[in-house]
Amino acid sequence: MRTGGFNFSLSRLTPGATMVAALAIWPHPSLADGRTGDVYLMTNQPAGNSVMVFHRDAAGTLTFAGNFASGGNGAGTGADPLGSQGSLVLSGDERLLFAVNAGSNSVSVFGVSGDQLKLINTVPSGGTMPVSVAVRHDLVYVLNAGGTPNISGFRIDPETNQLVPLAGSTQNLPGGAAAAPAQVSFSSEGTVLVVTEKGTNRIDTFTLDDGLPRPGVAHPSNGTTPFGFAFGRDNVAIVSDASGGPSGTSALTSYEVEEDGKLEVISPAVGDTQTAACWVVVPRNGKFAYTSNTGSGTISSFTVSDGGKLALLNVTAASTGGTPVDMALSNDSRFLYERNGNGTIGGFRIEADGSLTAVTSATGIPAGSQGIAAR
Repeated sequence: MRTGGFNFSLSRLTPGATMVAALAIWPHPSLADGRTGDVYLMTNQPAGNSVMVFHRDAAGTLTFAGNFASGGNGAGTGADPLGSQGSLVLSGDERLLFAVNAGSNSVSVFGVSGDQLKLINTVPSGGTMPVSVAVRHDLVYVLNAGGTPNISGFRIDPETNQLVPLAGSTQNLPGGAAAAPAQVSFSSEGTVLVVTEKGTNRIDTFTLDDGLPRPGVAHPSNGTTPFGFAFGRDNVAIVSDASGGPSGTSALTSYEVEEDGKLEVISPAVGDTQTAACWVVVPRNGKFAYTSNTGSGTISSFTVSDGGKLALLNVTAASTGGTPVDMALSNDSRFLYERNGNGTIGGFRIEADGSLTAVTSATGIPAGSQGIAAR
């Protein structure tokens, strides 16, 4: 960003300064006309990927608002074609939206303005079959699951918001071709990248040095088939254990992610007696965690202590009426939205005690969709 003859980079600013600088790059998404936010869903269609936008009103109700092409192609069929969490994510300030194009090996970035999306650019993902993306300030990493699975990084150009490949950022996953990775995410403090490998029952950590990852270190997963995860308080990662899908064996495990990339188990494999727990969300207050049990058609809830210990709160916090896959929270953590494999979205209000109350549903989601984000 050029100001008064000086050249500034968002990567060199403090987090607070980065947010202030971003204000000048893209206007804050409008929440006028009685809306309190939006929900986004990626269609993942092989003939042309796009993002569907739904209005979210104060009661959590969804109304379809538009469909925006990503400039790339999706891939796969079925309820969970990419086998991943985080294929569609918002930036922390909610001004940018990132989508993977698994069928054309690329990633797209949109500008968010009210209920409108503007495609900024679409770039090669740095590998084959991108399935998950993570963003922190001006740094973006994509998880590529095909061929030799890897992570590859990008910077957000401070003047254009375009994605620019980051030289020296690509690292292969320790599990190699057998990894079957599900998600990449920054740790809470942003010093470590974490990747789950479903195929090897490992969790990888990549420590970052000025935004560049050192080679990954693989850690044995405490539970079987680590899939999706979300960070709670104090660098605590809460990971779903899909357990390969056998009935009644789903669980969540919590880990402390240390700055040097080490993992320490806090609560080992706390079961919910359901099937194929895959996606995880944690509200802002960090007191609860929710996982979608795809094989059971349910969402289970857990309490999370200040130290990251898990306890099962409700086996069936919600029945979805379908095969729940991706989940996302509104920006105030008041509402939880989940995409079902039957072409619907379900919406729930999160109550003070962690219980869920159904408030809305939306239909018309094309088969083979993947990814959901909310604000």
